[in-house]
Amino acid sequence: MSNAPKQDEPFDPDKVPVKPAATVLLVRDGDDGLEVFMLRRTFSAAFASGMFVFPGGKVDEVDASTEIGDICEGLSDEQASSLLGIPSGGLAYWVASIRECFEEAGVLLAHHRDTDDVVRFDDAATAARFESERENIHDGSLALLDLCRRENLHLSTHNIHYVSHWITPKGERRRFDTRFFVARAPEAQEPLHDDGETIESMWINPHEAIRRHREGDLMLMPPTLANIEFIAAHATADGVLAAAAKVGTPTTILPKLKVDKDGRVIGIAMPGDPDYDTL
Repeated sequence: MSNAPKQDEPFDPDKVPVKPAATVLLVRDGDDGLEVFMLRRTFSAAFASGMFVFPGGKVDEVDASTEIGDICEGLSDEQASSLLGIPSGGLAYWVASIRECFEEAGVLLAHHRDTDDVVRFDDAATAARFESERENIHDGSLALLDLCRRENLHLSTHNIHYVSHWITPKGERRRFDTRFFVARAPEAQEPLHDDGETIESMWINPHEAIRRHREGDLMLMPPTLANIEFIAAHATADGVLAAAAKVGTPTTILPKLKVDKDGRVIGIAMPGDPDYDTL
């Protein structure tokens, strides 16, 4: 159960916890060029209601299991933590991005341990089995680690690239320390929203997403828009992944809320804006 204050309750901004989170941009080459997968959050959501987002969510304790490294391909906790700029526990962010992608979109970024082939859901029996496991992982009755052991899978952490780091502004009722990742959408897995936390899903060209946002037709938070702009600079999924692999450790971005004399939020200041340092 969430301890975050309800919308109409007063709260102390200094006491709002900043929770670790991870989200992943799934990219592919569509018929009309580069596409990214997006979900729309339910309008009843406490955070980002009605917004279009990428699959993602909080980093859970299970993501940091001491055994999780056994199923992660080509990336150690030491390497992951170094990229994130933290002492330890970095691999949990990659694991969380994979778990949330599976829970929210039904896409499992994993491959068979024996063959290195990516997981495919192109036969009915396999698709049905993994859809059931998706529900079990979502409700906590099954751990991703146990699923991988049962199916003899490795998580494809070596093909998931860290590209940006955003922290929710102080003054929001819910705050997240979110790492954004980019990965190629696997073939023979068709993502779909869960009809619970998310109510709509689509593949969209990043330039189309930016245009629709500017026209007021696509609700995007600043981090979502910034990451779409990052991939929009490239024409293909290969181009995005090559650029993502070169990012290294990105600069942390902490926006600040602008408020009027009555304390009402009237805008957001970004690092580099003239009034950022005075807020």
